Amino acid sequence: MNNAASLDVPRLIESMAHELRALIEQQALPDPLMIGIHTGGVWVAQRLHRLLRLPEPLGVLDISFYRDDFTRIGMHPEVKPSRLPFNVEERHIILVDDVLYTGRTIRAALNEIFDYGRPASVTLAVLVDRGRRELPIEARVTGARRELHGDEYVKLSGPDPLTLTVQRKS
Repeated sequence: MNNAASLDVPRLIESMAHELRALIEQQALPDPLMIGIHTGGVWVAQRLHRLLRLPEPLGVLDISFYRDDFTRIGMHPEVKPSRLPFNVEERHIILVDDVLYTGRTIRAALNEIFDYGRPASVTLAVLVDRGRRELPIEARVTGARRELHGDEYVKLSGPDPLTLTVQRKS
């Protein structure tokens, strides 16, 4: 995965759906809910939700106000409303994001979810795990794993088509 070439995102998502389906069956999770983290996580979650044919609508989180660096991103961050059209209390949740790096985005998402109620469980699914965690957070389902240099980051572009590239910070 570099600037010139990207991973086959539809194939990665198909693989993730297969792994999630097996996990749902293996753990006998009744009617799990799916929540995507804005923006890239929602794009991935929309495709997974459709492939898994989950009966409940897809939930969407914008974790901007829950981030521990909120005061550093400026006075006017682009904040979109979260939408959880279901009760999370004692439900099994599949939380979806595009890239897992430090773990801080997932921590913020969990904080927001728990403000809505106490789920029975949360399973994390990510399209790309780029390593170098700062918090003890791991995905149960991962499309691809890539170790990157400190000046590189993964960029998911979309929503249609979805493409992944590695870019260097300026």
